[in-house]
Amino acid sequence: MTTTIDIEPLSEALGMAVRGIDLRETLDDRTQDEIRALFSKHCVLCFPDQKISAEDQRRFAAMFGRVDGAYRSKSSGDLKKSATRGVMLVSNIRKDGKPIGSLPDGEMQFHSDGAHRAYPYRATTLYGIKIPSTGGNTMFANLQAAYDALSSEMKERIETLQTQTVYDYAAQDRSTIGSDPTLPRAQHPLVKTHQVTGRKSLYLSRLMTETIPEMGHEESEALLAELFDHAEKPEFVYSHKWTPGDLVIWDNRSTNHARTDFPDEEQRLLRRYTVSDPDAPLGN
Repeated sequence: MTTTIDIEPLSEALGMAVRGIDLRETLDDRTQDEIRALFSKHCVLCFPDQKISAEDQRRFAAMFGRVDGAYRSKSSGDLKKSATRGVMLVSNIRKDGKPIGSLPDGEMQFHSDGAHRAYPYRATTLYGIKIPSTGGNTMFANLQAAYDALSSEMKERIETLQTQTVYDYAAQDRSTIGSDPTLPRAQHPLVKTHQVTGRKSLYLSRLMTETIPEMGHEESEALLAELFDHAEKPEFVYSHKWTPGDLVIWDNRSTNHARTDFPDEEQRLLRRYTVSDPDAPLGN
């Protein structure tokens, strides 16, 4: 039997809420195809009111590519030995004074998961478990709409440019970017073409894009600042206020995301799986 789903826009900028599906169940092929089509078109999908295990989340993520399965010691903290393989906890909860997961506190500027890799993550799934009473929203910026709104002169100027992207695990803003030459880096086209839809988007972020190698430092910084400000305009951004049971998946090829601050004294716990291109070499 084919599942009947209900959809509703999350915002004018991007995104769709998808209801009528229990992700504890294996979805039929037609429903999976419909969800993948919605994902490619709308960039962000939210499945509210889910009661899923880590394995359910892994199975869902596998609909979109190769599920990331490697342990990351800084991500799993004291739970490294007991956590299900592939699970990354995003949490400010501490055990014996140490975070149990990753990215624990405070605001984070816009970025794209895996942009520091030669083969960035195709998608990210995040499942809300414990949510603070205020703050801790995830904001999504539509980089396709941002590209479309550029002037023809700017589109021509940036069409063939490359960016260098860096990942600093401890960074939550741009203030320390470029300070450590040993951090992982990768170069990517500033204008990315989506492999499914063929739509063009900007591919840069305030937190991770370090420089445009073809340009001098001042020219690079000036152009990047202009494009950062443009990509983060309110008309391109949706702010997701989490509710426990939300499963959200977003397309790292066409969106950036950021996090708003939240009270230190309140707990925040989400579970993350990333999805890579099946053709990408393992570890890249």
